[in-house]
Amino acid sequence: MDELERKLEYQFKDRTLLLTALSHSSYANENKGSGLMSNERLEFLGDSVLGQVVASHLYLSYPKMPEGQMTRLRAELVCEQSLYEVAKTLELGKFIRLGKGEEHTGGRQRESILADAVEAIIAALYLDGGIEAAKKFIDKYILADLDVGEIHTMSDYKTALQEYVQRRSGQTISYELISESGPDHKKTFTMQVLLNDKPIGIGSGHTKKEAEQCAAKNGLEEIMK
Repeated sequence: MDELERKLEYQFKDRTLLLTALSHSSYANENKGSGLMSNERLEFLGDSVLGQVVASHLYLSYPKMPEGQMTRLRAELVCEQSLYEVAKTLELGKFIRLGKGEEHTGGRQRESILADAVEAIIAALYLDGGIEAAKKFIDKYILADLDVGEIHTMSDYKTALQEYVQRRSGQTISYELISESGPDHKKTFTMQVLLNDKPIGIGSGHTKKEAEQCAAKNGLEEIMK
């Protein structure tokens, strides 16, 4: 915990909050007798805290930005792919507590598990240190490099990909659902985008449309290499 607290630049008064934030449901299920809870409730709270901080930042920092663009930009900033990148920066995979089955199937590298853990950590920071502790984390890892002029809004990726491939005749783009998981109140969908029936990108999100946009973003980056 010392190493992770150094990465977070925050020392918890109640470390059980951090331990819970790192406890996947598979781990909690295998240790039911211990009274340990999974991070699902913290994830639920963290999602709301993250959305509120990002929305407030966009509203105050960009007074001329229309509501529609703020909505799309917020969606991009808080999407699973964005949170997964934060998790990789923090090396959260080595700190998460997983059940044996999840461990053996690559759970430490799974985007949805790592992204959910980031939201749970945000909630733990909020409960332990208030909104300022959570905001400091969000400012550093999610908002620090925000440059609206360089960011495509979520509605642009599918269009940009379609326009790019249409430069050559006979090119077709399609999307298909790979999987869906998570509780009913917060499903995670994973989609892949195919160019001429060949997969070129995969993305996840809490709606199918968001997952398609993430897949399109990754597909566009792949074919432009």
